[in-house]
Amino acid sequence: MTNRFPPEGRLLHTPENQAACADPVGLRQAMESGVVLEGTALLCTPEHDLIVSLGPFRGVIPREEAALGIAEGVTRDIAILSRVGKPVCFTVTSLEEEDGQLRPLLSRRSAQQQALAAMLAQWRPGQVVPARVTHMEPFGAFVDVGCGVPSLIGVENISVSRIPHPDARFRVGQEILAVVLDLDPALGRIYLTHKELLGTWAENAAPFRTGMTVPGIVRGVKEYGAFVELTPNLSGLAERDPRLTEGTRVSVYLKAILPERMKIKLLVIEPLPTLNTPQPLHYFIREGRLEHWKYAPPGCVKVGMETIFGD
Repeated sequence: MTNRFPPEGRLLHTPENQAACADPVGLRQAMESGVVLEGTALLCTPEHDLIVSLGPFRGVIPREEAALGIAEGVTRDIAILSRVGKPVCFTVTSLEEEDGQLRPLLSRRSAQQQALAAMLAQWRPGQVVPARVTHMEPFGAFVDVGCGVPSLIGVENISVSRIPHPDARFRVGQEILAVVLDLDPALGRIYLTHKELLGTWAENAAPFRTGMTVPGIVRGVKEYGAFVELTPNLSGLAERDPRLTEGTRVSVYLKAILPERMKIKLLVIEPLPTLNTPQPLHYFIREGRLEHWKYAPPGCVKVGMETIFGD
């Protein structure tokens, strides 16, 4: 199902999409079957219609057909303007002629309705799904879960290690995986989480050994010390150091690893140069469906994070 309705951009250069957009016969077959195609939005008119390049043709997506919620007034027109220069999905609604040229009429809203209906019917909480980051706010990352259908991963659900902004973990356009947290058919919404795919405490701590010196990023400074992120789902506590502020990249010496208390004791060696882009993500789970995820290792005296996915 995710192959039928992938995030926008994945269909654009496929042989099937290119063949369907190559001539009137292919476009008519696509119109009759209702198949989802992709083209590139060339411009947005003053009326907020999108002009789309598809094969040798220039199609039109009227404003009210450009995104879910535009016609109802619940989606702002920035959802249309921001598509210029990017791939857009659509179904073909009619084939018209203008000045002797074929002018396909298209609907992105129809493609999104198909995708959303399939997702709400077939997805379940705990399911691992692909997504693409579209934009970020301090409270979370907006992602395309298929055909431009938006969802939000709250900043608190991106990783176990707390971050000040999603751009500490993601970049716009990045292909990621996420987990369905909940579905709301009445509102047509899909809620996602992400941290569960980045591993438990034990999985993240496994590569580290006492006596190692490794890089990390300061994520919190308290009176009693500084929390240093070793991986997105693993942090340790270092003694307070006046050189440290949130976001500082440092090398740290691992003094002790205590699974029963879910603690790693660190000693800061020195500050390191700042990285300009987030580090690549390592997913411990890449497919399937989760029923239960527990962060703490067996025998730990701390409860730790836990996610139970319903039916």
